[in-house]
Amino acid sequence: MHADEIFWLLPRSDHAPRRARARLRKQLTEWGVDQDPAETAELLLSELVTNAVRHSRAPQGRDIGVRLARYDGVLRVEVADAGDLVELTPQAATAWDESGRGLAIVAALAVRWGQCPRRHGIGKAVWAEVRGASGRTS
Repeated sequence: MHADEIFWLLPRSDHAPRRARARLRKQLTEWGVDQDPAETAELLLSELVTNAVRHSRAPQGRDIGVRLARYDGVLRVEVADAGDLVELTPQAATAWDESGRGLAIVAALAVRWGQCPRRHGIGKAVWAEVRGASGRTS
């Protein structure tokens, strides 16, 4: 099994989703990931980072960790924050709701998704996986 992995930290701010998308696009271009899985991964990452910024209830000054891993044709996007590990349930938003669709989008587009305790410290990591991410090997 060949695997690629990269990790970075982002300040928890309203700019974090945009910065995460830009770094993801650059990395997936470097890995040679095809357009469809790359675009799906970008949307998934954007939703997960947005949720970490808006809902994590983490202390001020705590960064968001982003991990990308590619293995066996699967691309995993993972977002870690210092917020509590709580039950994540996709919500049904109405046509008039301006927000609340993030996890429903993740559940619809990912082949698998979930959460786990943060690897190194307090908080949680929420992850989603996309197929078709073989690209070039490093």
